[in-house]
Amino acid sequence: MAEVTGIRAAGGVAWRPAGRDVEVCLVHRPRYGDWSLPKGKLEPGEHPLAAAVREVAEESDVQGIPQVRLPSVRYRSEGRPKLVDYWSIRAVADGGFQPDTEVDDVRWLGVDEAIRLVSYPHDAEVLAAFAALPRVTGTVVLVRHAHAGKRATWSGPDTGRPLDAEGWAQAHALAPLVALVRPVRLLSASARRCVQTLDPAAKLLDLPIEVTGDLDEPAPGQQPDERALALAACVTELAGAGEPVVVCSQGKVMPGALERLAGRADDFTTPKGGGWLLAFTGDRLLAADRL
Repeated sequence: MAEVTGIRAAGGVAWRPAGRDVEVCLVHRPRYGDWSLPKGKLEPGEHPLAAAVREVAEESDVQGIPQVRLPSVRYRSEGRPKLVDYWSIRAVADGGFQPDTEVDDVRWLGVDEAIRLVSYPHDAEVLAAFAALPRVTGTVVLVRHAHAGKRATWSGPDTGRPLDAEGWAQAHALAPLVALVRPVRLLSASARRCVQTLDPAAKLLDLPIEVTGDLDEPAPGQQPDERALALAACVTELAGAGEPVVVCSQGKVMPGALERLAGRADDFTTPKGGGWLLAFTGDRLLAADRL
C-alpha cells in the first residue's frame, strides 16, 4: 500500500452486469454538488480494502466483492495531502438506497456516460482504468500461514508446529479481511499452522477448512518447481470455478507459484500472515494485489 502523511481514504468502482455490458455506480453529494465515485476516510487502524468495501456500502447501499486494485488518486483536501485507494467491486446486493445529507442520489450508468458525468478528472481516470480491464471471472485470496515460532525450537514434526501468540493475533486480524471476498471455500496446506491460520475465518464465515497436500511446500527430496507448479495449478483451477475462495499455503512455495501465475519474475515474497488478492480472467491471472 502506498503511504502518505495526510488524509487516507478508499472507495470503489461498484459495477453490475447490464446485458453484454456493465453499469457503474456514482453518488451525488449535496454538500459539494458533485457526482463522484463512492469513497470515504479510513477509520483508525482500518485496512484500505476494508474501508473501500465499507464506504461503497455506506454511501450507495451496494454490497460488493472487491476484485482488482485500480489507480490510486492523490490531491489536496482541506489544505492537506489526500490519498484515495480504489478497487473494482462487483455488486452482489443492494440494500435499498435512502437519500441523506451526505449522499442524496445514486445513479447506475454505462462507463462512458459515467465518465462524462463525474465532476473530477481523477474519477474519470479511475473509471477509464476500470473500463480497460477484462471481465474478472474468478477471485482467490492466497495467504501465507501466520507466525509459528522458530522451527529450531520445536521438538516435534514440523508439520505439527502450531501458531504462537503473535500468529493467533495475525490470524484473527486476517479473518475479517479475507471475509470481504465472501468466499465459498477455505483451503489449507496440511501443516497445522496453515490450518490454524484459517481457523478464525472459518468460525467467522461458518465454513469448513479443506486440507490438501497440493498446497504444501516441498518435502525433503522434492523439487521446489514441482510444488510451485502444483500450487499454481490448484489456484488456477479454483479460480476457474467462478466463486471466491481463500487458500492458505507456505512461504517456500508461494513465490514460485505466483511467478508462474503472473508469467514473470518479481518479488512475490509474502510475510507471515500476509497475502494476495488474485483476480483471474479465465485461466489467466489478471492482477495480484498485496494485502
